[in-house]
Parts: sequence; C-alpha cells; structure tokens
Amino acid sequence: MVGIGRRGLLGGTTALLAAPAILHAQPAGGVKIGVVAVQTGPQAALGNQLKDGFALGLRHLDGKLGGLTAETVVIDDELKPDVAVTKVRAALERDKVDFIVGVVFSNILQAIIRPVTESGTFLISTNAGPSTFAGRGCNPNFFTTSYNNDQVHAVMGQVAQDNGYRRVFVLVPNYQAGRDAVAGFRSKFQGEVVDEVFVPLTQLDFSAELAKIAAARPDAIFTFMPGGLGVNLVRQYRQAGLANIPFLSTFTVDEATLPAQGDAALGFYSAASWAPNMTNAQNVKFVADYIAAHNAVPATYAAQAYDAAMLLDSAIKRVNGNLAGKDALRAAIKAADFRSVRGSFAFGENHYPVQDFWLLKVGRRADGKLETQTDRKVFANAVDPWAAECRMR
Repeated sequence: MVGIGRRGLLGGTTALLAAPAILHAQPAGGVKIGVVAVQTGPQAALGNQLKDGFALGLRHLDGKLGGLTAETVVIDDELKPDVAVTKVRAALERDKVDFIVGVVFSNILQAIIRPVTESGTFLISTNAGPSTFAGRGCNPNFFTTSYNNDQVHAVMGQVAQDNGYRRVFVLVPNYQAGRDAVAGFRSKFQGEVVDEVFVPLTQLDFSAELAKIAAARPDAIFTFMPGGLGVNLVRQYRQAGLANIPFLSTFTVDEATLPAQGDAALGFYSAASWAPNMTNAQNVKFVADYIAAHNAVPATYAAQAYDAAMLLDSAIKRVNGNLAGKDALRAAIKAADFRSVRGSFAFGENHYPVQDFWLLKVGRRADGKLETQTDRKVFANAVDPWAAECRMR
C-alpha cells in the first residue's frame, strides 16, 4: 500500500553511537541511516512498527551494518509531503546520511523519491510501493523490501473471485495507494463492483459509508484503511451489525491496529507476503524478540523494515564497507543475499520483490494476543504487473 518509528529497541530514538558518516565517501568506520517513519497522529502506530522493526534488525546485527557501526536519524514525516521533503533534505545535506529507509505512505514516498535519488543516495522503501515507480518510472537508486501496492490488493480480488462473490462494495482512501488498491482488486475480480467509495485520508466516522453498504447488501466488501482509519472502520462495522457481510481487507486489520480493534477484528481477512506465524527460523526469532521488547506482535511494517536492515547488512558486507562505489553497491543491494523473515527473497528487474502472497485471517495466539495468520497461499513467486515496463536493464 500504504502503505509505518518509535520508542526504540536501542533506547529512546534507536540511534546508535557512531562516528558521523560522510555522504558520497567511504565513512570512517560508520554508516548513517535516515529512517522515515510517521510519528505524528493516529498513523504513528504504523511508523512505530517500522522504526522498531529496523531497530531490532540492528540489534540482531550488534549495531553494525556490513561491519560498519550504524547510526540512525529518525525522520517524522508527519504524514505531510512538504514536511517530509524538508526534513529529508536536511538529513541528506546536514546529517550526511548514507541511505534513506522507511516510509509508510505512498504520498510521502512520491514526494521524497526525487530529492533522495537525484542526490545519488539509495532509497529503500520498507512499506510504500506505488505503481508509479514499478514500471516506466523505475529508478536505479530505489528499492523496496515490501511489494508493489497493486499486488496485495490483487490477492483479495482473487479471493473474492475464488469464493464466488458476484457483488462487492469497495471502500478506500482517496490517495495514490487507495487508487492502486482499487486497480489491484479489479485486476482479479471479474464480478460487479456495486459501489466504489473514496474517503479522505483523515476520515474517522464511517456512518454514511456503512449505511450505503447496508443498503447495497453486497456479497462482500473490499477495503483498504490503514492505521487509525482501520481501527474506526472495524469497530463501526461490527457496531453496525454488518459482520455477516464478509470483510476482505488490506492493511486494515494487522498487528499495528489489532490491539485497538480487539475482538471486533476476529475472523476478518487480510492479505500480505508475510505473517507472524510463519515458521522459518529467521521469522521465529524476529517475532519472539519483537514481542519480548515491545509486548506487542509485529506487523508487516516491522517485518519489512527488519528485512531492510538485513538487506543493507548483506550489501555493505558484499562491497567490504566501501560506500563510495555506487554501481557496486547497487549490484550488492540487488543481489539480496540475506535471510528474510518471509523465507526466500529476490528482487525483480525493477527492484521490487518477487515473492509469495497469502490470504490471512485474524486469530488469537496461544498467549492471548491477536495476530493475522496464514490461511492459504494465493500467489507464488509473483512478479508485479508493472515490471515488464521498467527499462532499467
């Protein structure tokens, strides 16, 4: 999609003491990372997951990336594109960061991608994956450890199709990721979309939309409502007595929102390329240590940020700590020689992952906490639909 920083695992700001890095030159034993994570408003829950996931990756790597001592600069984008650009420019020019990672929301990524990549700095998105940079707009200095926005929503389009639903009500926020959500869902669903409603990204009262759903009596609804939007929608959906209408969602019921949604989210569906209950060794350690540190189950925002730390570690190690050779470093990032919490991981030609996607269902863990759990695999080794248009060969 959306597309989420925090009370860091490493204490307070997640910063590790290190000698300052020098942009565009090999640092004297250190590397500096700018972590873009919304820390303001109800969407801060997503940014906190992102920041904590990256911090846990650094903790597992003993505070180093590829042998270089790592320091982080946390950037609160405030969910405002102009603010994000100003702060990111400061990180590049004043703080001399070597990499920019993070970004929950696609509108923030769209705002910062040019200033970052045109400076010769690598931008690694750990959540936002808009279609605009997957095809003809692909960029040699941009990578994402998440997905193309369309793909996760396409999972739900396929599920609706497989389940034989004929009439579906669509409800999304009115910005790029919302439009990508509709496109992704429609790419697989062949039935009737009885209504397609776009709401402001700040909306918290869904009474009018829920009345429309009740009147339309669809076979199911499909919704993408990240963060605080999802918390309110799920609660109000239950309160309105609509739970008999299947709730197919993306980035709406997840580990960042489930603590606030509570039992109202039980049984609701989501989709992702990862889930906390995956049993590979890297994921088991990641989830257990995250819960121990935060008393909360990690969401995809944390998992994808954790993978970004492991990706950077593998790339910097591959170039023996030489950050000045951009072509070699780019090739090292593209190689993606690390253990992912998803299991296998590989980049496509457009620097978006090629990966499996799953239908998830909200359930209760043995410790009583809620989490999304794998229900079934929907796509295997999926290449995003825009990759063929990327001319970055």
